[in-house]
Amino acid sequence: MLLPVSMQSEDSIPALEPDSTHSDVTVYETELDSVDLRLFEWMLAGLDTTPCVTMPDTTMLADSTYKRRLQALPCIVELPYNPIAKRYIQRYIKSSPRHTARIMREAEYYFPIFEDALGRRGLPYELKYVPVIESALRPNARSRAGAAGLWQFMPTTAKRYGLEVNSLVDERYDVYKSTEAACDFLQALYAIFNDWNLAIAAYNCGPGNVRKAIHYAGGKRDFWSIYPYLPRETRMYVPLFIASNYVFNYAGEHGICPDTISVGRMLTDTIVIDQRMHLKQVADVLGIAIDDLRYLNPQYTRDILPGNKNYRLCLPIDQTTMFITQQDSILAYQANRLIHDRRSEIDMAQKTSIAGGYTINGKMYYKIRQGDTLGGIARKFHVTVSQLQKWNGLTSTNIYTGKNLRVSP
Repeated sequence: MLLPVSMQSEDSIPALEPDSTHSDVTVYETELDSVDLRLFEWMLAGLDTTPCVTMPDTTMLADSTYKRRLQALPCIVELPYNPIAKRYIQRYIKSSPRHTARIMREAEYYFPIFEDALGRRGLPYELKYVPVIESALRPNARSRAGAAGLWQFMPTTAKRYGLEVNSLVDERYDVYKSTEAACDFLQALYAIFNDWNLAIAAYNCGPGNVRKAIHYAGGKRDFWSIYPYLPRETRMYVPLFIASNYVFNYAGEHGICPDTISVGRMLTDTIVIDQRMHLKQVADVLGIAIDDLRYLNPQYTRDILPGNKNYRLCLPIDQTTMFITQQDSILAYQANRLIHDRRSEIDMAQKTSIAGGYTINGKMYYKIRQGDTLGGIARKFHVTVSQLQKWNGLTSTNIYTGKNLRVSP
């Protein structure tokens, strides 16, 4: 889970805003024949919330009101009301209304994608709130532990469920593929525990920890019985899930509504590519901003579609015909500099993966571990100490455990 609540006590305020290294862009989708259409808008980070967000405290309702509202939701997953759930409901509403408004706006795009995948498997639609907790609906979110994407998959779990994660491609950031993998994972967890609250808890901390908690609880198999024996972050997880269900369904009763559109939208389409290609080739030939392409195609962590098999390229819809007619020109554009002569850089990416680094927008980073030195990190990534100092703005060789260090230009 990416949220800062993982580091807080139960009395701290859960925030709906994760750390993110990518700019805010909201995406929307509509159906038009067989064309994959999306709508997205820029500069959401600069938006204030809508005028309908009220500042007076609307959290102090009678317990019977919260309980009645939760019971009225058409859910398969049990959503009990208790003092722990109440605490998170109140603080989502009172402390994070602006973030709630933003996430509600994001949900207008993402929830139909989630619901489609869940519905095809016969899974409860309310599971769509899991990525609200995991990533605050930011597709480019990455946790300090290395989980990534809307559903915050760790690399090992992602690969187990069919996602490609390597030096060039990270499908944890692919909205559609990661959603399919998350549905598979949740379905497998439910098959183990036959209880959705336990499956949701296991999504956060792993089935092994849930099994241990069941053992320590004397074999009891419901979330609230094993609650004291779960990791702290997981103890918060199901109450946050209940709170998310409540807030999204009853935000209006608390004066919260989605952010409004402030700038232009862009329709997009998806093309299948089986040849190696660099996003800059596409951007320069078609006149598209490279940051736009990176947002639409976040799974290509080094801006390269590897080729050798089918990969999806998302483009503004008014550029798709031009792409098709100019594909040969795009492939030839600066091919030596961007593709053929970058073998050493690609090799570097592979070494980075082995050495424990990760990539974001084509740049490589490493989380400093206990006992690391700047010289040792430089040797590990085949760079110089002075380069590391330059890329990270360091004036000395002092480094600190837990900090992220940039290890490529």
